[in-house]
Amino acid sequence: MKPRIIAFYLPQFHTIPENDEWWGKGFTEWVNVRKAKPLYSEHQQPKVPLNSNYYDLTNPETLRWQAGLANKYGVYGMCMYHYWFCGKMLLQKPAELLLANADIPMRFCFSWANEPWARTWDGKNHEILMPQSYGMEQDWKQHFDYLLPFFKDERYIKVDGCPMFLIYKPQSIPCAKQMMDCWNELAAGNGFNGMHFVETLRGKQTDKRNLPFKARVEFEPIRTNMQQPAAILNYKRIRRRVVKLFNAVFNTSHMLNKPFRFDDVAHRSLQLQSPVGTYGGAFVGWDNTARRGLASTIVEPPAKQQFETYLRAKVKQTTCTYKTNYVFINAWNEWAEGATLEPDETHGYGYLEAIDNVVNEYK
Repeated sequence: MKPRIIAFYLPQFHTIPENDEWWGKGFTEWVNVRKAKPLYSEHQQPKVPLNSNYYDLTNPETLRWQAGLANKYGVYGMCMYHYWFCGKMLLQKPAELLLANADIPMRFCFSWANEPWARTWDGKNHEILMPQSYGMEQDWKQHFDYLLPFFKDERYIKVDGCPMFLIYKPQSIPCAKQMMDCWNELAAGNGFNGMHFVETLRGKQTDKRNLPFKARVEFEPIRTNMQQPAAILNYKRIRRRVVKLFNAVFNTSHMLNKPFRFDDVAHRSLQLQSPVGTYGGAFVGWDNTARRGLASTIVEPPAKQQFETYLRAKVKQTTCTYKTNYVFINAWNEWAEGATLEPDETHGYGYLEAIDNVVNEYK
């Protein structure tokens, strides 16, 4: 079974009025990326795109360039984050631009990032910028109707005639079953075989309700890091508080978390097997220093061969154990979280070449 690699895709590389208001005029993800500082010796910060390509996602040529890279190196498609707040949308322009340019050869689907937005980047986690609510049937239909032109696009990823749609936090939706049943009916009424809903696996807890998901997907490395033993998680939580207090009292700048070695997290990722029918999840490092500073979580970036070895094992696990062929990689362009397949000044095209090597083994 040939693997299909899908990369999570962040659309926050263009200005919007809300971000101008919340973070300052002209804010995009690049603002955080550029200002990052290294926290220890050999810390790869700031992340710099190859040839300083600080692109704008309202330019269709950027999407065309990304599609060309993906197709050249064996990335089947993108899973774009979708931000919908009961009728209010944020960061929708890149997806709408892709829809309007049918000649851009980029397969895609959506992951509904159904979290409220808060001021987490400056430590004010409880200050809500954009609240999340879910409404009732009229609101669900409005949401579906907005998405319908995307679902009908031939580039939109479908499984057995059903549009693939990920939900990031189904546990947060009190009316999830009713909403999903409604969407299945609406999809059937528009010529599909229902919806292909996919649950995002982020940690130990899963939704216990009998929701009509067709599959699950591993979201790495969050899933793996959240499934450490409780004693370790509690120890790290206490350590963070102690270090934070020490920094405040003595005006020091010690990191609140110790960096993880990539191979350690990759090994644990492979050991935490999911049920049959799950879509595999992989990652290409993780470092949100650009957003979180001393409170960042860091999985040190792998060398090309390290990533290739891990991806090869994850693809084998997915196809042979899970009996599926979709593998989701975190991420295509999470520059402020240190998870990028796009070429950068340090690794060049190495991660994309690794994907191409693994996928070509199945031709």
